[in-house]
Amino acid sequence: MNQGRKKVVAKAFAKLDADGSGWIDISDIRGVYVANKHPDVLAGKKTEDQILQEFLETFETAHAMKNNEAPNYVVTREEFDEYYNNISASIDDDAYFATMITNAWKLNDAPKKAAAPKGETGPDIFGNTRTQRPAAETDLDLNANEIQLCEHIRKRVAARGARGIAGIGKKFKIADDNNSKSLDVGEFKKAMHDFRMGLNPKQVTQAFRVFDRDGSGEISYDEFLRTIRGEMNEFRASIAKRAYAAMDTDGSG
Repeated sequence: MNQGRKKVVAKAFAKLDADGSGWIDISDIRGVYVANKHPDVLAGKKTEDQILQEFLETFETAHAMKNNEAPNYVVTREEFDEYYNNISASIDDDAYFATMITNAWKLNDAPKKAAAPKGETGPDIFGNTRTQRPAAETDLDLNANEIQLCEHIRKRVAARGARGIAGIGKKFKIADDNNSKSLDVGEFKKAMHDFRMGLNPKQVTQAFRVFDRDGSGEISYDEFLRTIRGEMNEFRASIAKRAYAAMDTDGSG
């Protein structure tokens, strides 16, 4: 796409990504893409969420074919751009292309205000989140220790809820340029920047050493999650074990 087309596509993505997370999921498009009048919903064949998932899958198809990945119903900027690259190839007129996207996503309408994380403003029209927190909440001490670094990253992930874990997994896959299923220090820096962790280069390097538990020079997603997530407390672990035992009715393990 030329720059003009890229700009209007970026504007559409920024509007859909109302919380500035860097990806689009069901919660982002619910209310933007209305599914309750879909024939399959009216007929009771599918739920609204199933229709919304199918809608998101549309944007993932071309990317999934190229990368041999199954849809996960989370659309990244790369997948969104890929979809519109394909659409753009069949439209000669730039003005028509811009009008099509503007009308489809109602870009001339006043943008809705999304609830931003505590202390943050919402993203501007191009998806840039402006942070207005007190310095004590946003900036780590330059000499922060390993525990403080881990706690800072853990809070940033936890603030996004369940989608935070899913989202950072997506960022890891995108940052894994050599498809090694793990990240070297350069790829890790890219992931931390894209997920807006608010760390300076020195702190990112220090965090990398924390997560690289085996000293291999690379971090697997499992290594990262184990450090960020921590262990369940005894009460929660006991409930999880009871649930597993209830499902494992034949005791096969």
